[in-house]
Amino acid sequence: MLKPSEITVIVPTRNERRNVPAFLASLPHHAQLIAVDSSDDDTPDVIMALRPANTLVLRRSCNIAVARQFGAEAALTPWLVFTDADIIFAPDYFQRILCHEHADVVYGPKISADRYCRYYFWFSKAQALSHRLGLPAASGSNLAIRRVALMAVGGFDMQLRCNEDSEIAWRLQRSAYKVDFDPALLVYARDHRRLDRGVMRKTLHSLTRCAALYLNLMPAQYRNRDWGYWAPPRRNRATDATQT
Repeated sequence: MLKPSEITVIVPTRNERRNVPAFLASLPHHAQLIAVDSSDDDTPDVIMALRPANTLVLRRSCNIAVARQFGAEAALTPWLVFTDADIIFAPDYFQRILCHEHADVVYGPKISADRYCRYYFWFSKAQALSHRLGLPAASGSNLAIRRVALMAVGGFDMQLRCNEDSEIAWRLQRSAYKVDFDPALLVYARDHRRLDRGVMRKTLHSLTRCAALYLNLMPAQYRNRDWGYWAPPRRNRATDATQT
């Protein structure tokens, strides 16, 4: 039987000082935490001040796939939980992972802690349907992988600046690893910046890129581009241009 201490949580961080207090408060003290940080602010100091035990902060300026892989390589536990700093874990989250000890990959929904509840509800339903149809729809906010399985398939595709979560789940499934979807394995979203830029924009972006990746239709030169996924909101770009 697995123990919670056999889990390492890996979180990429960049200027997340406002988000990390709630995130850290939702972590059990016995779980290991590795934050791979590329911040310009004091996010690493906040993390270590609030959670000095069982915590490692690694400084590395890189894209999100490299950050996830870098954290995985530094981890020593058999299970790795990949997530984001703008979520909080449900109270029973880590106990539910332990119920999937015969799986190699476990993922669950991200639902809203406040706004966009309908979007997250229907997205979780789409995840469940996709999984039933044999196509994992994993989210990097809520993804647990056995370390040995991750390393056996070569880890994350470090060219990808987004959708690295879906791609690794497909690759693991194609390599005959057992992938579980647990609709009750919940994390709660607290930061909705990409949805604020447009629900349809985010949805179409994800569907288009995922389809191209899954069907191997994406040219190699476009794999390391995010197609505007991480672009700042228009009002921020306008402000930056004015200040420049």
